[in-house]
Amino acid sequence: MKIIFSLLFLFQVMTINAQSFYDLEAKTIDGKTFKFEQLKGKKVMIVNTASKCGYTPQYADLEKLYEAYKDSNFVIIGFPANDFLRQEPGTNEEIKSFCTLNYGVTFPMMAKIHVKRKEIHPVYQWLTKKEKNGVLDSKIKWNFQKYIINENGKLLNVFYSKTKPFDEAILKLL
Repeated sequence: MKIIFSLLFLFQVMTINAQSFYDLEAKTIDGKTFKFEQLKGKKVMIVNTASKCGYTPQYADLEKLYEAYKDSNFVIIGFPANDFLRQEPGTNEEIKSFCTLNYGVTFPMMAKIHVKRKEIHPVYQWLTKKEKNGVLDSKIKWNFQKYIINENGKLLNVFYSKTKPFDEAILKLL
C-alpha cells in the first residue's frame, strides 16, 4: 500500500512540474516572436534541420507532408541547428534562402538554435525532458529528428532521422 501511495505522489509531482507546450515560444527565422499558444487545436511536428546533412533532402517530403495536411490542423516547425558536425553553418537569412530556393519550404522555420548541451533551447528542453513534457525523455541523436505533439499539446512520440516524413507510423499520428 505504501508503494502505491509513493507512486501516486510521484505521478502528481511529475504532473505539477510538467510545463505546457503552449507556454513555449521561439524566434522565427525572420526574428519575430512565435508563441506556441497559437498552435492550440493543431497537431505539430517539430524537426531540427540542417542544410549540409545527408538527411537534408527530407525538406522536400516535409514540405509535401505540410501541404497535404496543413488544412487538417497540422503544422511542421523547423528548427535549424548547427550542433552536429557543423552541418548548419549559415545565418538565418542564408538558411531561409536555401530552404525556399532548393525545397520550396513554406512551413514555419524558426531562428537557428541549439538542440543539445547547456545551450539547449527551451523548446528542446521541453521535447527531451520527461520532467517538462510529462511523457518521455529522449536525446537528440542527429539532424531531422521529428517530434509529434497532439492537438492538446501532449507529446506523442519521437522519430529519429532515418524515419521519413511519410512513414506509416507518423501518418497514423496525423
